[in-house]
Amino acid sequence: MDLIINFTPTGMIPTREMTPHVPITPKEIIEDVHRAVDIGITMVHLHARNPKTGESTYKSEVYAEIISGIREFSEELIICVSLSGRTFNEFEKRAEPLSLQGDLKPDMGSLTLSSLNFNTVASINSPDMIKLLADEMKSRGILAELEAFDAGMINYAKYLETKGILEAPHYFNLLLGNIACSQADLLHAGIMIRDLPDNSIWSLAGIGNYQLMMNSLAIVSGCGVRVGLEDNIWYDKARTRLATNSDLINRIHRLAEANERNIMTSRKLRELLHLEPGNGSYGRRFCNA
Repeated sequence: MDLIINFTPTGMIPTREMTPHVPITPKEIIEDVHRAVDIGITMVHLHARNPKTGESTYKSEVYAEIISGIREFSEELIICVSLSGRTFNEFEKRAEPLSLQGDLKPDMGSLTLSSLNFNTVASINSPDMIKLLADEMKSRGILAELEAFDAGMINYAKYLETKGILEAPHYFNLLLGNIACSQADLLHAGIMIRDLPDNSIWSLAGIGNYQLMMNSLAIVSGCGVRVGLEDNIWYDKARTRLATNSDLINRIHRLAEANERNIMTSRKLRELLHLEPGNGSYGRRFCNA
């Protein structure tokens, strides 16, 4: 299989004080995505920020500005919007980006499969909230980008599949190295990959210093990578050089070339995930919404 590159340019944590390279405003995010498309990526996982304060926002109008700008230069790129519970935990707020339609409709929305603790903050994802968000995406013809930080979250995805809440094909981001979840090593990664439900496509992510390690493991293992400043702002483990998003993606390309892995196009991943073809038609195929 060709290599999926899931680009995560911004996230919720990096600030301008931490790194001058993190894109904050819609214009900056659009420009970083444009550079990434020119280098070569398969999909993008978007977080929106309040352009005045730099803080995370759920506002659909901010997501609309970002998505509109991206689709001016790439009508096929798969776009996922964040529905994170780290800052906002009211369903109406978390689901607001899913209301966008037409050329602004996202193909996917993130769905973290349980609550978890980060270093200083919790991400709250109750069973009811997970089911509500999954149902909302299903009704709107938007595919869930399933986020699993440990094997238990994968087991919960299987449970949701038995209830008809999730339907294959699935796309998983497997995120390793968070302090309170699966650690970034071969055993934890192998268990999570082994436990994935049938008809699943996955990408590996490493938090902080573990990004390069987990991306490298994914490249030799045959599926995809999640990469970007959302997960790691440093280029080197010694933290002597702050990375740009282009730095991180270019390094993935060099590793892929050394391992004779081609980069998967958005068009191919759309086919594998039963997504609409892009170019004005977005989200899941075969939807009654």
